[in-house]
Amino acid sequence: MTSDASAFYFPAPRAQRFCSQCGTPISQIVPPDDNRLRDACGRCGAVHYQNPRNVVGVLPIWQDKVLLCRRAIEPRYNTWTLPAGFMELGETTAQGAMRETQEEAGAQIELGSLYTIIDVPHADQVHFFYLARVLSPKLYPGPESLDARFFGLDRIPWDELAFRTVATTLEHYMADVSEGSFPMRHYDIGSPVPTTPV
Repeated sequence: MTSDASAFYFPAPRAQRFCSQCGTPISQIVPPDDNRLRDACGRCGAVHYQNPRNVVGVLPIWQDKVLLCRRAIEPRYNTWTLPAGFMELGETTAQGAMRETQEEAGAQIELGSLYTIIDVPHADQVHFFYLARVLSPKLYPGPESLDARFFGLDRIPWDELAFRTVATTLEHYMADVSEGSFPMRHYDIGSPVPTTPV
């Protein structure tokens, strides 16, 4: 199969209309011994479970400065984020966080402790951010980043941050720097408030 390269790749849709086992249109039912609606096939009986996706990343520090990447992809093109992305099959959260840092910033890091675990139920995701020490100021941003740069804590571009999980992780870090202690935090982020009537 050949096709022209696309400048933007859409993720696979979460909802599906046909059974991946036999191709029959699927419907939503509560299977026996279950407690919620599931996509299921009435012909072959396959139940197509959907589970949250894990986003893994780091909060990298170099000489009291934070490393941020400017996104070259949607969603939130041209905004700043911590190096992070979807965890791949066959890797741990730590391995995924280090891989994403290499891919997005080209930064050499020493991974520290898990810092924030953030449930994002409205997006069917869980975000994991590790603390990390950057070992060299040399950065080599990959194709998913327009730029990678170190910011002093008083220079973080708060109005240009890509995601609330990034902002809250940085807010916790700012508070923890003043306390000199960096405990792990686990919390959730609710649905964003719509800016226009729905």
